[in-house]
Amino acid sequence: MDGFDMSSPLVCEGIVGDGCGGGRIFFIKEDALMVHDPVTKEEMVLCDNLKGVQKIDKHGCHITLSLKENNLVFDLSLMSLV
Repeated sequence: MDGFDMSSPLVCEGIVGDGCGGGRIFFIKEDALMVHDPVTKEEMVLCDNLKGVQKIDKHGCHITLSLKENNLVFDLSLMSLV
């Protein structure tokens, strides 16, 4: 989809109807959590300064960022780490 490797652990897709960000692609780029809108082709930084993210996963409005030693959660409804 739009040149993204959907099998990469640093890329995930928002499912339409799951709460927040449906149909958008979430990915890590240069230590930042990014979102790509396939309709408008726009990209936006959601959160930066994320060192060592190994995997991202999205459920509802939460994106879990798995790091080596802990996990962080980004809440799309609040647009911040929780």
